[in-house]
Amino acid sequence: MNLKQLSEILGLSQTTVSRALNGYPEVNEGTRIRVQTAADKYGYRPNIRAKGLATGRSMVIGHVIPTSSRHEMVNPIFGDFVAGAARTYAENNYDMMFTHAPDTSIEESYRSLFTRGAVDGVVLQGPKVNEPRITVLAEMDVPFIVHGRSTGIDEPYDWIDVNNQRSFERATQHLIDLGHRRIALINGLEEMDFAQRRLNGYLTALQKAGIDPDPTLMRSSEMTEIYGYQTACDMLSLENPPTAILASSIISAIGVRRALEENGLKMGRDISVIAHDDELSYMRNGQDVPIFTATRSSVRHAGELAAEMLIERINAPNDPPKSRLLEAELVVGNSTGPVLQRS
Repeated sequence: MNLKQLSEILGLSQTTVSRALNGYPEVNEGTRIRVQTAADKYGYRPNIRAKGLATGRSMVIGHVIPTSSRHEMVNPIFGDFVAGAARTYAENNYDMMFTHAPDTSIEESYRSLFTRGAVDGVVLQGPKVNEPRITVLAEMDVPFIVHGRSTGIDEPYDWIDVNNQRSFERATQHLIDLGHRRIALINGLEEMDFAQRRLNGYLTALQKAGIDPDPTLMRSSEMTEIYGYQTACDMLSLENPPTAILASSIISAIGVRRALEENGLKMGRDISVIAHDDELSYMRNGQDVPIFTATRSSVRHAGELAAEMLIERINAPNDPPKSRLLEAELVVGNSTGPVLQRS
C-alpha cells in the first residue's frame, strides 16, 4: 500500500492524505481521523526517506558518545535511557544515530552532524557543572535537549532532569530520622552536574540537623560495583566508621553490600544503605519488597520524555525553551533501620 493507492481509496488528494497523517493543522479533525483509520486498516506506512525529502528533514536523532572511559554517561544506565528514547522515536517515525567522539572534540562532532544534514536534533547527556556543549549548540541555533542540567550555564535551553538535590536531601534526612549521625556519601564524579546536586542535598540535610560533614565519609568517582566495594571497605576500617551509607547508584550500592557481607555485617541491621535506583530493566531492586531503600526514578521514562520534548522542539523551533523536573520517589526497603547502638 502506497500513498497514491490510499489516496484513491479515500477519494482525496495525495497532499491532503499526507498532511492529515503528518498532523498539519489546516486538515480538519474529521478528515484526519478518517485518513488515519484507513491507513491503519490497509496497513499503510509512510516512506520515511520520502517524507524526509519532502520536508527537508533527515528524520534522524543524533546521540554523540564520548570515547573516554572516565565519563558517567558511558555506563549501563545509558542503555535504558536510549531504549526509552527509541520507543518515542519509532512512534514518531524517527531513526537514531550514534557517533563516537573524543572528549576534546565533541563540539566539533555536533557541528559536523548538523552541517552534513545527518540529524534533525541531538540529545546531550552527562552534562558537567560547566558544560561547554550547551553553549555551542545554543550558538548553532539547532534543536537539542539536555538530559540533566548545567549549573554554570545561565542561558535558557531545553532540559529534563531528576531533582537530585531534593532526593538526596530527603534520603539523608531519612537516615537522620533513624538516628544516624555518621552518614557516608559514595557519590559519582562531582564534576558532573547530577553528582554536585546530590552532594548539595546531602550537605544541606546534615547542616539542618546540626551535623558537621566528615571528609573521610565523602567519596567521589565513577559509579561502578568495584568502587562501591573498595570505598565501603576503606570506610569500615576507619576508627569511627559510618553507621549509614548513601550511594549514588544501585550499581555501586551492590559493591557496598558485598563489602558489608565480607566483613560479617548485615545491611539494614548493622549498617543502613540507601541507593539511587534508575529502575534498570535488567537490574531490578527486588520484587515485592525492595532490597535497597532507594530514591527511585526511571531513566527509561526520562528517555521517552526527552525524545518527546526534542521532537516538539524540531517541530516548533521558535517556541520558548522548556524544562521538566522529575521528582524521585523514596522507596523504603530492607537496607535501612535504626542506628545500632555500639557498646
